[in-house]
Amino acid sequence: MVSKEDRASAFRFIVCLGFVSLFADMTYEGAHSIIGPFLKDLGATATEVGIIAGLGEMIAASLRYFSGKLADRTRAYWTITTLGYFLNLVVVPGLAWAGNWYAAALFVIAERTGKSLRGPARDVLLSEATEVVGHGSGFGIHAAMDQTGAVLGPLLVALSIARTGHINQAFLWLALPAGAAFVALLLARYARPTKGTPPPPPKHFTLPGVFWPYVWAAGILALGFVDFPLLAYHFQKQSLTKPEVIPILYAGAMGLNGLAALVLGKLFDRFGIQILSFGIVVSLLALPFGFLGGETGMFISVGCWAVGLGAQDATLRSGIAQVVSMNKRGSAFGAFNAVYGVMWFLGSVAMGLLYDRSILALVIFGVTAQIIAAGFFVWLKQPLARAATAR
Repeated sequence: MVSKEDRASAFRFIVCLGFVSLFADMTYEGAHSIIGPFLKDLGATATEVGIIAGLGEMIAASLRYFSGKLADRTRAYWTITTLGYFLNLVVVPGLAWAGNWYAAALFVIAERTGKSLRGPARDVLLSEATEVVGHGSGFGIHAAMDQTGAVLGPLLVALSIARTGHINQAFLWLALPAGAAFVALLLARYARPTKGTPPPPPKHFTLPGVFWPYVWAAGILALGFVDFPLLAYHFQKQSLTKPEVIPILYAGAMGLNGLAALVLGKLFDRFGIQILSFGIVVSLLALPFGFLGGETGMFISVGCWAVGLGAQDATLRSGIAQVVSMNKRGSAFGAFNAVYGVMWFLGSVAMGLLYDRSILALVIFGVTAQIIAAGFFVWLKQPLARAATAR
């Protein structure tokens, strides 16, 4: 039975790590909110925007596979996490000096690399604490704080653009939350000094059989989930809103994302993975409303996109933590993120290419993939429950 003291300690750590993600998200989500228009101003086409957005995710995802294995092998969870956040501190402000879209693409990929390095190790540390308070609730709290930063970052960017009239200057302001994230990480380490070093895994430990079907279901979901830069590109190209409004839209989406993650995370602890299928039904509506719905559809699209992303934030990692033991989670999170990121890349490239040829085909492609993913997650409910009981 979990003591009140251990539960309180775990909750404090989740909140501390939440502040790390809050400031980190202010940094990279602030940058992410204007990458689409920024690349357009530097001369990139819709196809190139889709490739850049997806390539960054694919490279980062591939590295997560190796960084997850490295984390399990060395058990240096804190060291790997710290190095990843430090790279974020350096790279994002550097976008201010990108003189062409090729240079900007390199900065975007470098930022994704830092995120991939720290992701699996950070998730292992977080999942250890969510064992105590509930995986859905713990990851939901973390995601809600994460998205609070994702609201504040784009608002900071919008304020900078409104004052200066230049997108690139906004990246310099993002150095402030990047530094704060690094300081908050040191405080989080102090809050739970005896945790984060589980025993080495057994020599012949294998992942549960349900793990890979689960991962591929998430990959199909990623294939059909539209990236915000492409939505923002469409909004600006069609003159549906002013450039300075786009980061505000993104900020609102991140706020709704955090709220959805908090609510759906609690529901996950009660009802299981079927909660994600509900989120997918909502998120697929972002495609027809966003690309075919005009100005009114733009607002509905952003809301649906945010709820769908919140559902993923609260449930996907929670499902893995339920069925994989602590000493193998670095590898599990790394493999999951690798498949998810590669499929996100393929989906982003496909949607970028389809956008330049047929918007209707883009919508059909994304909706179909998400419907298939939703069906897979409904089917996985019982296998996941059995694997969690057997762990």
